[in-house]
Amino acid sequence: MELEAFDHVNIRTSNLEAMVRWYEEVLGLARGWRPGFDFDGAWLYLGDQPIVHLVAVAAPPANLEPKIEHFALRARGLKAFLARLEAKGVAYRLGRPPGTDITQVNLFDPDGNHIHIDFREG
Repeated sequence: MELEAFDHVNIRTSNLEAMVRWYEEVLGLARGWRPGFDFDGAWLYLGDQPIVHLVAVAAPPANLEPKIEHFALRARGLKAFLARLEAKGVAYRLGRPPGTDITQVNLFDPDGNHIHIDFREG
């Protein structure tokens, strides 16, 4: 077996429509086709790849000590992205892993999931 690529992250939420809006408006993903599961949810696409799968649940999942601390995406257009976050009032924190040329934009979705977007530009 040889791994080829990251496929998607699956997030349970009791706040489905707000989460869909956030991923569309803040990260620029697009809601798209989803199989006819017997539970509500949404798939959010980056191009033709559904990279964020949201699953609707009745109550907010317990978030005491998550096993996955964050997921990360790689992007271009740091200045435009920061301007979008500022315009939408989305809080973020910048970081730079030691010894790299990567700028990380750390932010949280409406359910408090940690995401960082990595940029290889100044």
